[in-house]
Amino acid sequence: MVSWVALGAGVGAVGRYLVTRLGQRWWPTLPLATVAVNLIGAFLAGLLMGLPQGAARAFGLTGVCGGLTTFSTMMVDTLILRERSRWAAWLYVLGTTALGLLAVVAGAWVAACWRG
Repeated sequence: MVSWVALGAGVGAVGRYLVTRLGQRWWPTLPLATVAVNLIGAFLAGLLMGLPQGAARAFGLTGVCGGLTTFSTMMVDTLILRERSRWAAWLYVLGTTALGLLAVVAGAWVAACWRG
């Protein structure tokens, strides 16, 4: 099982790296890549949380989602934004959290619809 988690984490980390590189090119002054990976990860987590315990869930939920999403980068981005504007920092934290909750609920809803 640990091998599945490790493989998934590698996939997620590479995905995060690629999205971060694109974000640095497209939005060099905004942490939109971090928002994107966290929202994608939240949506995927919602999709996958209904899976039974096993290799697929360990690979996807713990591995891929764990490797893709990044709380620590979000916190660093918050401090950087705070240097420019407290309002921007608060909007980033609250907005990302609210959108993340909506994404995980949306993922769970989609998964429930697929299951019937």
